[in-house]
Amino acid sequence: MRVLLVEDDDGVAEALLEVLSAHGHTPTRVARGSDALIAHRGADVVLLDLGLPDGDGMDVLRKLRQVADTPVVVLTARGDERSVVRGLRLGADDYLVKPVRLAELLARMDVVTRRAAAARGAAQDDVVRVSDVDIDVRARSVTVGGEPVSLTAKEFDLLAVLAARAGTAVSRQQLMDEVWGDAFVAVSRSLDVHMTQLRAKLGRPGLLTTIRGFGYRLEA
Repeated sequence: MRVLLVEDDDGVAEALLEVLSAHGHTPTRVARGSDALIAHRGADVVLLDLGLPDGDGMDVLRKLRQVADTPVVVLTARGDERSVVRGLRLGADDYLVKPVRLAELLARMDVVTRRAAAARGAAQDDVVRVSDVDIDVRARSVTVGGEPVSLTAKEFDLLAVLAARAGTAVSRQQLMDEVWGDAFVAVSRSLDVHMTQLRAKLGRPGLLTTIRGFGYRLEA
């Protein structure tokens, strides 16, 4: 895949470029946020450092999200909860704290690009079908085996997020951020309750899979 690396540290950049190339990717590196706002065109994924010489990477992320839906993985030394949550709310698809384990980075890149492709596919069709479950995103309605199922607003929102990425594991944090706009403990408990209710209403055992320690997947 075509990877745009936004990293001002030459040593870190060279190491990442070497690994990305060795794994069959086509990386391009820029060191400034202003360059990233131009060079992101044509990239399949952006790896974004937050400590840039011409400004805060959070501002770059915000501006990128105003003009493109290219998947963005933040790579940064900022590991505090506030920074992580802010980055995800601004539109980062994933957030990794340096030093980054390279195998994990490559796996996360695969996940976010697959998720973006699934979301684009779902956006082209108002009705998403998974097995015998039809999810009409525009009408906010669901049928199972041709029969309508009544869902609460939050239950439908959760199902819609999972349907947009059917077959791909979606993290608890991603679900909470997209549905509630928050990823703290109280919301985490609410997520579990809503997922239990959603499973019961759909009545399709095995359709919604729990990925222990990570999140959930709607089986395609």
